[in-house]
Amino acid sequence: MTDILILGEAWGEEELRQRTPFVGASGWHLTLMLQEAGIHRADCYLTNVFNLKPGDTPKKKNDLSTLHGYPSLKGWPKLEGGYIHEEYRKELERLADELTEVNPNLIVALGNTAIWALCGTTGISKLRGTTTISSHTVAGYKLLPTYHPAYVLRNWSDRPIVIADLIKAKRESAYPDIRRPKREIWIEPTLEDLYEFDQRYITPADRLGVDIETAGNQVTCIGFSPNPNCALVVPFFDARKASRSYWPTLRDEKDAWRFVSDVCSRERPTKTFQNGLYDIAFLWRAYKIKTINAEHDTMLLHHALQPESLKGLGFLGSVYTDEGPWKQLRHQATIKRDD
Repeated sequence: MTDILILGEAWGEEELRQRTPFVGASGWHLTLMLQEAGIHRADCYLTNVFNLKPGDTPKKKNDLSTLHGYPSLKGWPKLEGGYIHEEYRKELERLADELTEVNPNLIVALGNTAIWALCGTTGISKLRGTTTISSHTVAGYKLLPTYHPAYVLRNWSDRPIVIADLIKAKRESAYPDIRRPKREIWIEPTLEDLYEFDQRYITPADRLGVDIETAGNQVTCIGFSPNPNCALVVPFFDARKASRSYWPTLRDEKDAWRFVSDVCSRERPTKTFQNGLYDIAFLWRAYKIKTINAEHDTMLLHHALQPESLKGLGFLGSVYTDEGPWKQLRHQATIKRDD
């Protein structure tokens, strides 16, 4: 068993000549980024989804699919035409044998093709930085996607993101299972739950994290987190009910809003928001709720550290936490400007 297996897309010109992965320009830069993350390349196993240089057969280089050829492997998503050429199908079978033999603690999936081979999907910008479990080629391996070094050479501003992802990869490579932080989250509360959570957690806290979710001109829910281990979700919109209100009576909903107003208007605890300029203004414009003693904004703090990078909550979660891509897991979308 090895700790880290690094999986790329395919050979380039130099890789084809030496028949070895990551020996060209992108491989040289991968070595530099691994060093900055505290990872020795010699301690990693390097391979590609396709240990060959794609020729003219595929219609698209990114997914290496073609309109004619052999049926794609069972369980794989439909690509363009639903087929993958026999030349590339054999490479996937080779990859399956290779992963099983190496048996790594963690696979670092570089780019969309690597995610496609292991998870049957693409979307590197949304999935990078968070650990998940492989479901295709060989199921059950922990993987962490990030950008391919060839992409970094063309998009230098994203280089710090890859370094952050590789730092996380080093930490995650110490064990083969996914270990999420344990949270106590109160959802679908009663009014009594609101008051109990307040007395137990909010009132004694020094700092309170606050975040709202909106749809149009309505707050759908608001969250309060007095510490990293617990949070309270106060819902207002519920699509399951004919009234679209979570609360059973108008009086209950008014009491819930009074609770939210009371918490936001207290001097203590101090409050931390994500994009608080939007949240605070929204609460005042829509509900005349004043927010007192808002001290920090995680979006602005991150922007001060990395002004060139993304600043949405999903991105910040991928960099600073060990949570999964929760923005991709929800089934009902909400609308919020600039996150």
